[in-house]
Amino acid sequence: MMRYTTFLTACVTLFISLISADSNLSEPLSSQQILPNNFKPPQVFQNVNLLRNTNLEKGYIRETVNVIIENIDSKPQDEYYIPFSIDIVDKVGGLEVRDKKNPGPSFKTELVEYDPYSPTQFFRTTLPQPLTPKSQLTLSITYYILSTLTPLPFKIGQNDKQYLRHTFSTYTPSAYPTLKQKTKLKFPSTDIPDAIGGSPQRQGSTFTYGPYNDPIPAGALEPASVRYEFTRPLIHATLLERDIEISHWGGNLATEERYWLTNQGAHLKDNFNRVQWASTQYYKPPTSALRDLNVPLKVGSLNPYFIDDIGNVSTSRFRSNKREANLELKPRYPVFGGWKYSFRIGWDADLKSFLRVLQTPEGGHVLKVPFLEGPKMGEGVSYGKVEVQVILPEGAKNVKFETEVPLVRVEETVHRTFMDTVGRTTLKLTAMNIVDEARDKPLIVTYDYPFSAAFRKPVTIFLGIAAVFVTAWGIGRLDVSIGKQS
Repeated sequence: MMRYTTFLTACVTLFISLISADSNLSEPLSSQQILPNNFKPPQVFQNVNLLRNTNLEKGYIRETVNVIIENIDSKPQDEYYIPFSIDIVDKVGGLEVRDKKNPGPSFKTELVEYDPYSPTQFFRTTLPQPLTPKSQLTLSITYYILSTLTPLPFKIGQNDKQYLRHTFSTYTPSAYPTLKQKTKLKFPSTDIPDAIGGSPQRQGSTFTYGPYNDPIPAGALEPASVRYEFTRPLIHATLLERDIEISHWGGNLATEERYWLTNQGAHLKDNFNRVQWASTQYYKPPTSALRDLNVPLKVGSLNPYFIDDIGNVSTSRFRSNKREANLELKPRYPVFGGWKYSFRIGWDADLKSFLRVLQTPEGGHVLKVPFLEGPKMGEGVSYGKVEVQVILPEGAKNVKFETEVPLVRVEETVHRTFMDTVGRTTLKLTAMNIVDEARDKPLIVTYDYPFSAAFRKPVTIFLGIAAVFVTAWGIGRLDVSIGKQS
């Protein structure tokens, strides 16, 4: 029952995340279609040829499925269903479906099955144009699966190699019969001691299952697993809070990011040995521990800081020139499997590099910033939940936005700071199951900022100071003596 409760919570957020993100605050969140637990997708398509590529070179799974679908019904069809097991559906992120031969916007995709007792859940993709009978279309389906790779053995020595296990089906899960298919696995190295199930063809660091030339019915599975060497940390941020604050008067864009990191790798079987750790830092062998983070920033960034729960962390380095700006972070201690580390970083930037003023009577402004920045690591970084707050100047109105990142929640709130009157308009966006490959995807925010609103803060400060002087003058004029007046 516990896994179903967890699934219920995850699905409430996931089904919206796969709706096209080119919306704004004036658009309501769409409702989810609830299907019965015995639902089976209409058998109106067949997969003529399917190729699945699974990339295991990072700490999360990236899968790309290229499939030629054919309408075998007598009527045009525009709904294609993609199945996922209940065990992983709440860990799927970034699912996009496109026409492989005609690059363009991704198709509308949403989670439509919401029965917690059904072993299979479905995402429904709506084709932009119905596919006529006997016609074919080549789809490119990409998605990420987070937090499913398990270390085996679960506990290792401080300097031991780390091995991960990936469990999958050699047949690609599909809601439709497949005439021909193949599955490829790409590993980070050639050290792959175990491969159970199937008969893979091995070529370097790549395994190939198939081709399977015989028709495979819908829903057919062929369990398999592999164990491979991955002596690097599995970096996962359970939560990232990212604040972007705009100051028109100061011409500054201030960014702060707060991380709750954990290493999902193998745990230590013995106590941590600091002497042993220090002796290996000269030649830095591969390790499953997180020892540093590299955060590329936009050129022109300045005034960076690095703070954790204790206070300022001095083990950081900031390199900036005309070509790059790079913030190198080193935590207070190495983060081994199962360990956690929370911290925050921040920096300033010139607002002119991100803001454009429109020549409109309403004082239109266009802000273009990255939705996600953060560490850029070879082993990858995954995010369970990302909350982005764009804090606009006081008086900003008619706020709209556009981003390619799938969102689960959109809010417009008020953020009050020093000497504010009505507070600053704040746009809060929430996304789930994001990976570092979403770095630098743009977030475009448009808003109106009238000329009169720009003087709200100076007038407030002037009136506040004037009130202090008037009050002091008035108090000074009071006669508080207790003797008789002459």
